[in-house]
Parts: sequence; structure tokens; C-alpha cells
Amino acid sequence: MNQVLARDTGVEHHLRDRLLDLLEKREARIGVVGLGYAGLPLALRYAELGFPVEGFDIDPAKVLAIEAGRSPVHGVADERILAARALGGLRAHRTAAAAALCDALIICVPTPIGPHKEPDLSAVRDTLAALAPHLRPGQAVALESTTYPGTTEELVLPVLAAAGLTVGGDSFVIYSPEREDPGNPHGTVARVPKLVAGATADCLAVGRALYAPVAGGIVPVSSLAAAELAKCYENVFRAVNIGLVNELKRIAHAMALDVHEVIDAAATKPFGFMPFRPGPGLGGHCIPVDPYYLAWKARELGVPSDFVELAGRVNDAMPGYAVERLRDALDARGTPLRGARILLLGLAYKPGVPDTRESPAVEIFRLLEARRARLAYHDPLVPRFPVTRRLQGASPELTSVTLDEETVAAQDAVLVVTPQPGMDLAMVRRAAALVVDTRGVMRGEGDGAVVMA
Repeated sequence: MNQVLARDTGVEHHLRDRLLDLLEKREARIGVVGLGYAGLPLALRYAELGFPVEGFDIDPAKVLAIEAGRSPVHGVADERILAARALGGLRAHRTAAAAALCDALIICVPTPIGPHKEPDLSAVRDTLAALAPHLRPGQAVALESTTYPGTTEELVLPVLAAAGLTVGGDSFVIYSPEREDPGNPHGTVARVPKLVAGATADCLAVGRALYAPVAGGIVPVSSLAAAELAKCYENVFRAVNIGLVNELKRIAHAMALDVHEVIDAAATKPFGFMPFRPGPGLGGHCIPVDPYYLAWKARELGVPSDFVELAGRVNDAMPGYAVERLRDALDARGTPLRGARILLLGLAYKPGVPDTRESPAVEIFRLLEARRARLAYHDPLVPRFPVTRRLQGASPELTSVTLDEETVAAQDAVLVVTPQPGMDLAMVRRAAALVVDTRGVMRGEGDGAVVMA
């Protein structure tokens, strides 16, 4: 590491000062790599504040959409793309050649888990390899992707060293994890404080100047690894507490108690308690992934991560538990699961988004398919069944069915997995022979036809 880091004393600061000046004047050209749920809103935020922005993505459909003034990301309005394009503040590229024009390069690419729940950093590695020929003195390189502590030092610093650049001298490395919450208007970069860490003190100074105009506040962190661990902890905290409440749900069901009543009662305590809600499992880009990143790092270090790994096992088991509750409810009515007509409501991992990454609905679908149930689904935001890691790329040839009384009445059971906005759940309760609810959205509505899962 010493060979690529400049000492903060005795280093010529003219490149740093020039970059800080460009950022202060909003003349720095910002490159955002990965134009998805985190990268595109960030790129637009810079463009809306007057920065020239170059966007990069390997998906040609995203690039073509942006160049045509259309948004490829749910929740980002076309009008924002059109406005940024009209001002000349946003261009999109499939290749990395324009990265040489950029004063700052911000990497917002996916970091999923592999088939054995190991970290998959291939997108970060591929991005750095593509950027390497276009790196130059005076640039900042910031990583935003969620990852395990040590990633920025292990992957980013060597790439700059190989390019002949000295971090903290003529280049600046930053880690600042994204904190977007898709579907939540309060969970945007403009509203949420930004963790910022640098490889050196000069890198941190550049990072603060880079993000101060666009973020809802700056929180400096002492080291790259500390910022990486903080991001992991944010999501592991949620995963562990969701695992706890999912386990509580199973206990409550065994005691014929309403777990949501129990949570509501506990939540009246004004201190020392934060309510979490149970569900059919975890989904999305961070919460089901980060515990495995942290556990993997802990194993590498030879230290225990018992809570983290246990929460992962509990949450991973919830799709199977939902299927068990559905099977038992059908059995009670004399209907075997094999051959039963089942309608799943919601394929996305949470309400209000079309994102199916790691969605428990997809795992539930896979489990029911293996049991030879006759399946259909309705999700207004997911018109076609996605290709997924869980199904190993073999997507069923299914499209979302219309949610009406005739469709609902034709089912042996309706399984509520992700209640999307606008779903007529009152109609579902009236028309369905059996509803199995994994989210508690129909509690209190039951007349024997609604079973909590």
C-alpha cells in the first residue's frame, strides 16, 4: 500500500487544488459508471446543479433510453432526463473512452452474491479494467457499491498504481456508499447524509468537495474500511432485526397469536424499542446481500459472525415457511398443493418498485413450481417474469395476469407476497376461496378465508 499512497506532507498539491476549484465552481466533469437505481439519480442530481456529466453503462437499452430522453429506471421521471439532456448536462455511453474527460469517476455498479453466497465483485473488477486505460493525473475515483471492508484498498488502489498514479498525490480515491431507498421520496441522495472516506487526508478533502453539493450532508469517516463496514452494518442491523421478528412470527403462529398485535403493543414503549415487520423473506440489492459480505470477511479474519449468519439462515428460510403455511391451509380444506391453482400477488421485493433482485417471491415461485402447483402471478410493475439467479436463468414463460374477481375466484388460493400500490385487496378477500397473507396487510379482515403466513 505504501507504494501507491503519497504522504500528506511534502506532496505538491496543485492537482488537488485544481480539482477542488473545479468542484467549487461546478465545472468539474463528473463520470458516473452504472446508470441504475443509484447511479442515474446521482448523475441527474449533478446535472441539475450545473455539473457536466458523462454516464456509462454496459446495458445498451439504458444508454439508448437516456440518449432519447427517456428514463430506464422506475421512479425517475422522463422529464428529468429531458431537462438534463436539453441543458447539455448529461450524456450516456456504452464504452469508457469518455472517462478520460472526467475529473471525477463515481462507480455505482452491482455487487451481488454468487451461487454459494460468496461476494461477487466481478462488476467492480470489470469496471476498473475498463476505466484503467483512461485514468489520468488529477482525477478522483469514488466507489459507491456496497461491499466488504477492504475492497477499495484491495481493488481500486492497485489499478491506479498500475496506471502510474500516486493516490493522494496526482489521483484521489474515495469510498462513499450509496444510500438510495427506491420508492421512498425521502431516501434520495439529496436528502440523506453521505458517508465519505478517503485513502489519504487529501483524498478525503476531495471527497467532501465532490459530494457536498449533491448530498443531504457530509459525514467524514476516518478510513476506507471504516466506511465500508459502516455501510455493511446499516443493512446487517436491519437483516438481524428482521430475522428476529420473522422468528417471532413463527412462534406467534404456533401459539395462535397475531404477531402484528404483539409488535404494535411493544412499539408503545417510548424508549429502547424499534418496530420491525415480518414478511416472506428478504429481497433487494442490499439487505439480503450485505450479511453474507460481512460474514465472508469475518471468516477470512477468523472471527465469529454468529448473529449475522443466523439471521441470514432465518430470513432465507422464510419463503419455505410461507409455502408450508400455504400447504397446511390447503390441506385443511382438503386440497393438495400438487395441482392446486395458486395466484401470487407481487413479484417485486417490496411495494412500490419493479425490482425483483433476490425477491422472496421468486424463491416462493420456485418452491411451488417444484411441488407441481399450477401458478400464476399478478404484479402491475413486473409485467413479465424475470430471469433470476435463483432460477439459473431459466425464466418461466409467464406474464402478469389481470387482477379481477373472475381470476381470483378461479384460484384454490391467493398468496399475498408483495402488496403493490393499487392492488384491490378488498376484492381479493371477497372473491378468493383462500388467502394466505405473508405481510399482515389483510389482518382483521379474516372470516376464515384469510390465513396469516
